[in-house]
Amino acid sequence: MTRFINLLTVIRILLAPIILLFLIFGEYLLCIFLFLLAGMSDYFDGYLARKYNAESQLGEILDPVADKILVVFILIGLSVNLNSYLMAVMSSFIISREIGVAALRDYAARNDMSHKTKVTFLAKSKTALQLFTIMLYLIALSFNLNLLIIIGDISLIAATLITVYTGYEYANKIFEK
Repeated sequence: MTRFINLLTVIRILLAPIILLFLIFGEYLLCIFLFLLAGMSDYFDGYLARKYNAESQLGEILDPVADKILVVFILIGLSVNLNSYLMAVMSSFIISREIGVAALRDYAARNDMSHKTKVTFLAKSKTALQLFTIMLYLIALSFNLNLLIIIGDISLIAATLITVYTGYEYANKIFEK
């Protein structure tokens, strides 16, 4: 069962560049479908791991990495597709935070402090808001809804602020005395 659960996570990683390609070619409805498929894989890998007590170290590492890969690929694709400087800047902050937190987790693991970098509720909420924001943009592109792009921009700014704040929280926990 653990192999199947990890396969679901790997599928999410593989979907990221595929969605990016379809974004480039303007196949937005297909992007929505694949993005929903990725979201379902995220839900089911966690659900099945808990239900069958099949959680693994590999799964604990891969699951958040898969989320980050999916978000990064799509945000970059949307930045180019929408020709949005705002999205490019916000994406840069999000990507920087993800790299920083990965470094903090590595540092914590090397110094027996992994408990300080466990995923928090706010960090999970951050991911949910990022995914929601991406869906807003994909729907806006699919149906040519400019107002939804503006709402997506507002949501992206909020997601970025939460993203940066959670990075600060992790750093604070690691370096507190």
